[in-house]
Amino acid sequence: MSTPKNTATIPCQEGTLQSTAFPDTKLDHLEHESTTGTTPTIACPIEHTMDIIGGKWTFLILRELFYGTKRFGELERSLHGISPRTLSLRLKELEQRHIIQRTVFSEIPPHVEYSLTEMGLTLRPIFDAMKDWGTTWNVMGDTHE
Repeated sequence: MSTPKNTATIPCQEGTLQSTAFPDTKLDHLEHESTTGTTPTIACPIEHTMDIIGGKWTFLILRELFYGTKRFGELERSLHGISPRTLSLRLKELEQRHIIQRTVFSEIPPHVEYSLTEMGLTLRPIFDAMKDWGTTWNVMGDTHE
């Protein structure tokens, strides 16, 4: 099945929308029935992905882990402004979703390290694409070229 020219399938949009940037482009939707059967919900892998990685601190934690395995204190120092409680909660959420793994070393003093799982590593293209987009569109507002 091929997508017609000038048509983009956006699985998170309700109805068919007209693109304001590209007037000849139609944005189609994809729906599925809700689990309760009362109202249809939008089948959106983007929404579900954002539910996992979209939080400010969660995204920044993952960014740091792309540079390698980190201990709790290293993450806390690199994420200016995060509270230890928030960091702990976000790390637990990511571990429960199998995005990161927590390794406990039973030595004195004991320590814990966090790293990306195989599943977590597959998020790299998303981060790279966002970095490329931000660079292309100068989202940092740099005045030098």
